[in-house]
Amino acid sequence: MQQIIFITGGTRSGKSSFAMKLARQLSDKPVYIATARIWDEDFRMRIQKHRDERGAEWETIEEDIHIDTLKLSGNIVVVDCITLWLTNIFHDSGYMFEKSLNTAKIILERFFKNNCTIIVISNELGMGIHGSNEVSRKFADLQGFINQYIANLSDDVYLMISGIPVKVK
Repeated sequence: MQQIIFITGGTRSGKSSFAMKLARQLSDKPVYIATARIWDEDFRMRIQKHRDERGAEWETIEEDIHIDTLKLSGNIVVVDCITLWLTNIFHDSGYMFEKSLNTAKIILERFFKNNCTIIVISNELGMGIHGSNEVSRKFADLQGFINQYIANLSDDVYLMISGIPVKVK
């Protein structure tokens, strides 16, 4: 049975921990899709910490854009995270808003056709500070539109606040 669970919230709000807990409750062998690119040494260390925190029960797939090509039928899947995935799309498009939005929607539409439970993690950028330049403001808008798109398609939506999941839908 296909199901989409969307988990959003601010930085360090507990999104990943909650998503991984849900996935482990649903499967002994969940799949973790890591979307991050290594941009600098600090990020490399953060990625390694995440790798170390996952146990052997997790199958990890590293895919920075083309999540729609993955065959995941029957699995419990955590996508961590849409914000980093969208950053990759935005960067590769030359920071073109419409092109990024259209590309992201096409990929997500295909990805969500997998017959599996997908737990999607994202960030609520609109709850933070206003971007100081045009590119950051465009990205915050892009993230907001993609979050709305995913939330609309989701069966369940959670907003994480200080480690506490609040069911929104």
